[in-house]
Amino acid sequence: MFMSKIVHFHNDHQQTAAPELKTLFGRYYDRLVFFAWQIIKDKQQAEDIAQDAFIAYWRQRDKIADHPTAIKNFLYSCVKNASLDLIRHLQVVDQFQATLPCIEQGESYIIEAIISSEIIADVHAALEALPPHLRQLSKLSFLEGKKNHEVAEELGMSINTVKKQKQRALEILKLNLNPETLTLLLAFGAYFLRK
Repeated sequence: MFMSKIVHFHNDHQQTAAPELKTLFGRYYDRLVFFAWQIIKDKQQAEDIAQDAFIAYWRQRDKIADHPTAIKNFLYSCVKNASLDLIRHLQVVDQFQATLPCIEQGESYIIEAIISSEIIADVHAALEALPPHLRQLSKLSFLEGKKNHEVAEELGMSINTVKKQKQRALEILKLNLNPETLTLLLAFGAYFLRK
C-alpha cells in the first residue's frame, strides 16, 4: 500500500529508484514506527508518521547525502519532529493529556526512545537470524520469560533438550549481538515485548 503511494507520487521518475526505497523501507520502517509509538502511544499515527518520513525522504533525496547514516538521521529527525508536532496538537485535547508523554521531557526522552528502537531492532534481527527451532525456543525463553519446563511442555521436548538448544541459541546470539544488547535481552527480555 505505502510503496504504491510512492510509485504513484513519483510516476514521472524512473522506476529503478523503487528498489532502493523498498530496501530502506524494509530496513527502517519497523524501528521508526516503534520510535514514534514510544513518543505518541498511538500505533496508527506512528505508522502514518513513519510513512510520511519516507515520503519526505523521497521528495528530498537529492539534497540528502547518499550515506546510510545521513539517511537514517534524516528519517529519525522527520519522525521525531512529526511526533512532537502531533503531541503539541493533541495537548490541547484534554482526553489525551494523561496518556501522552510531556514535551518537557526533552531530548533525553527522545534519545532514549531512539536507543530503545535500535536495541529492539537488533534483538529481533538476531532472533530472526536463528534457525527456526532455536528462534521459537529463544522467543519463548528470552522474550516471553517462560521457564525451561514451560518451554519444554509447549514445544513437546525434554527439559534437557530445551537447555541444550538454549545454549546453542545463546552461542549464536553472542556472535550477532554486542555484549550490552545480549545482557539486556537476557536480563529484561520480557520487558521488550511489553514496551
